Amino acid sequence: MELDSNCHSVFLLYYHLVLVVKYRRNVIDDTISEFAKDMFVRIGVPYHITLVQWNHDKDHVHIMFKTHPK
Repeated sequence: MELDSNCHSVFLLYYHLVLVVKYRRNVIDDTISEFAKDMFVRIGVPYHITLVQWNHDKDHVHIMFKTHPK
């Protein structure tokens, strides 16, 4: 287990986020999932968010990421 650090602290923050489609409709396919994943990575760069794992099904997406405390 590798700990992260900044100037005054040592930390290890992992978040598990589940995004669900309204009414659990089956609309997520590989193309939509890849687009959402690319957007997540692009938006996360200035916030020091690192994508650890990305999984999807037809009606939801599981995201595990780590970040700096702010």
